[in-house]
Amino acid sequence: MASTETNPEIDAEPEPNAWEEALIADLRANNGRPSGGPLAGQPLLLLWSTGAKSGKQRRAIVTFSRDGEDYIVAGSKSGAPTHPAWFYNVQENPEVSVEIGTDKFGATAKVETGAERDRLWAQHVEQLPRFGDYPAQTGGRIIPMVRLRRS
Repeated sequence: MASTETNPEIDAEPEPNAWEEALIADLRANNGRPSGGPLAGQPLLLLWSTGAKSGKQRRAIVTFSRDGEDYIVAGSKSGAPTHPAWFYNVQENPEVSVEIGTDKFGATAKVETGAERDRLWAQHVEQLPRFGDYPAQTGGRIIPMVRLRRS
């Protein structure tokens, strides 16, 4: 269940910009891996969730790793001290849509905890080493790990 604390980031969605739209086009053309720019080669997916408060469809571009057939995303927000808006959305509304390249499918988001969260974090950092620096930047926030399982 989502926290009842007031958080202005919940449901926040920036206006689409040309860079983001170009990145999405590149993702769709290259099976979820951008061909150029600062994210070149990174595994990215589009996560469509329902806003925790607004009920509106929200889109986030997130890096993923794999755990078997499941997609794993970290609520890292690049090491920020707060969770990303999409995290609150999937907590409240775990039925999501995922898009990787031209593949689109429904999924259920599950926030992992305890030993399973720790295992997934270690595996995520192994697959994506740049994530290893984020915990030191969060001010003590535990970065949530979310499993996306095809419905």
